[in-house]
Amino acid sequence: MPEDNTIKCLIVDDEPPAREIIRRYIEQIPTLQLAGECGNAIQAFTALQQQSIDLLFLDIRMPQLNGNDFLKALKNPPKIIFTTAFSEYALEGYELDAIDYLMKPIPFDRFFKAVNKAYGQPSIKADVPLAAQEERKTGSFVYFRADRKMVKVTLQDILYIESMKDYIKVFTQNGTIVTKQSISSVEAMLPEKDFIRIHRSFIVSIRHIKSFTSELIEIHNTELPIGKLFRNEALKVIG
Repeated sequence: MPEDNTIKCLIVDDEPPAREIIRRYIEQIPTLQLAGECGNAIQAFTALQQQSIDLLFLDIRMPQLNGNDFLKALKNPPKIIFTTAFSEYALEGYELDAIDYLMKPIPFDRFFKAVNKAYGQPSIKADVPLAAQEERKTGSFVYFRADRKMVKVTLQDILYIESMKDYIKVFTQNGTIVTKQSISSVEAMLPEKDFIRIHRSFIVSIRHIKSFTSELIEIHNTELPIGKLFRNEALKVIG
């Protein structure tokens, strides 16, 4: 641990909702100090030149330069904790001496464990408010930017997601959220065990599937088409 017991952290992720979650977690651990946020690896390279960073929370799949290649290019990298939605990158991440590999959506207790692992400090304490404790009881969640604010959505409440070019509609049991985001980036945020892409325009919650055929899935009295390119994988998962 640094001499002043303050761990300076940098978040590198191209998705604002993902950065928001890590930022909120950092704020709950007094020993951690957020030194900055970057939307891509190029910005992170500049940030590392301008200040000393102790711990880097690094996404892997990013535009321009992915996290693994970025880490390979650093001569004296800080400690790295990978944050990603793609498990296939895990082996390479560990070969690059990453401290830990967190799968999105990241629960707070898993994040906390990774920080302790980075510094071997079981005494590191977290300020966990009642709201955070309740979130762990009710399940994981994601954030979407809508109406100029970050809206928290519990994963179990999501019914399905529809793409509308540059925007998506998130249909939940409590209403609909519209946000400017690609369906592919949302797919990357969601756990594969709970959600499946059935069409280039639709992602559905497996738990809320009411019925299905080889061409349609019914969720909450709404029928959604299964695209030809997604049919085999979709039927294998839900069948």
